[in-house]
Amino acid sequence: MLNIVLFGPPGAGKGTQSERLIEKYKLIHLSTGDILRGEIAAGTELGMKAKSLMDKGILVPDEVVIGMIDSKINANAGSKGFIFDGFPRTIAQADALDKLLSGKNSSITMMLALEVEKDELVRRILHRGKDSGRSDDTNLDIINKRIDEYNNKTAPLKEYYSQQNKLNVIKGVGGIEVIFGKLCEAIEKQV
Repeated sequence: MLNIVLFGPPGAGKGTQSERLIEKYKLIHLSTGDILRGEIAAGTELGMKAKSLMDKGILVPDEVVIGMIDSKINANAGSKGFIFDGFPRTIAQADALDKLLSGKNSSITMMLALEVEKDELVRRILHRGKDSGRSDDTNLDIINKRIDEYNNKTAPLKEYYSQQNKLNVIKGVGGIEVIFGKLCEAIEKQV
């Protein structure tokens, strides 16, 4: 089973690249952002709680996210693997994911980490905000808070996966096809 953590700050291109990787490798996309937005659109209690936190640039609690991931994995048990997009975000989540997968006789194959400079991230997110309808994509203060939250809480995951020899750093700038080629090259080297 090919299990990839697609990693990078907000605006790094994870959504764009995950679509291409899913198609090429026939993987199931597990995007906590998409799962949460689905809950918000459905107007569920979880969705409303998540929206309140997301609008402030605050992460949704681990136990909620882990439970959603477990349900999605169970619903797709016969798949070729998963792309984890936007998850894990903390060392505690990575450890919980490792334990969850181990209980299913599986593990993370690799982390693909997209790296992009902050000015470019802000530019991309503001541009995306023109079409996305997401309030957190149009407010510069919230965008900066999301990037800072990533740098403070999420970036340490690179070291976590590096210690497991699963880290692959990819420069997330240039054409979409060029970046995709670099991601595929990293996958082919490890599988």
